[in-house]
Amino acid sequence: MKTAKVAYITGGAQGIGRGISDYLLAHGWRVAVADIDAEAGQQYREMKKRQACGLAEEPATPSGEQPAEDIGERLRVFTLDVRDEKSVAASLAATCEAFGRLDAVINNAAIADPFQGKLEELSLERWHQVLDTSLTSSFLTAKHAARHLRETGGSIVNLASSRALQSEPHSEAYAASKGGIVALTHAMAMSLGPEIRVNAISPGWIDVSALQKSGEAESLSDEDHAQHPVGRVGHVDDIAALVAFLISDKAGFITGQNHVVDGGMTRKMVYVD
Repeated sequence: MKTAKVAYITGGAQGIGRGISDYLLAHGWRVAVADIDAEAGQQYREMKKRQACGLAEEPATPSGEQPAEDIGERLRVFTLDVRDEKSVAASLAATCEAFGRLDAVINNAAIADPFQGKLEELSLERWHQVLDTSLTSSFLTAKHAARHLRETGGSIVNLASSRALQSEPHSEAYAASKGGIVALTHAMAMSLGPEIRVNAISPGWIDVSALQKSGEAESLSDEDHAQHPVGRVGHVDDIAALVAFLISDKAGFITGQNHVVDGGMTRKMVYVD
């Protein structure tokens, strides 16, 4: 167990991040989840405990200001704001202290709503909140994880979005944050290679409604599915499986790339009849 690989996942208690956490745990990884939502983190911790994933509850007192909840050998749940550098550094240090290594960082944290109001009315404070939660936090985790990842020949996966490539009105902050992640990814790949590989994933429409705190699956229409060239809305495992591949040794010749996983939607030409 102590030789099992270790992943640190931001925004890992809900949505796509939770799906990635589930997938990696199911495939033998040890996982540290970092999430600002303490309630979601607690729910995730209790859910994994109920699922009897071979995890036993025991107390933990990690270093740093932010507490972690320990449910055994394979999972830690940290409550922190990924925009705060000290908290990010402390949680990464606690992860390495608890598990003895770090093999992958998955930067998934984001303010999920792409629509933040009209450009003329968007406050600078909100602009910074959106960019700092996804873009700046990805820089911070890489900065403080790099020395640990070099020791294991590890990798980083940054979650961008198909909205880095196409937009709807009133989504400037979100689009800028995700476009920035794509650029940050290839810059970091050049700076951190060859020891560390860095890739991005740009999801399209992924149904994560059942992976939120409410746990209520969204009802999708036939039209929702049919508009995608593959004939369906995405599943969280479509993203999680790609993450698992990119952080594996099988992806050793892949770095600096943005992998679009959207059922073909960004390749679909759309005109009004």
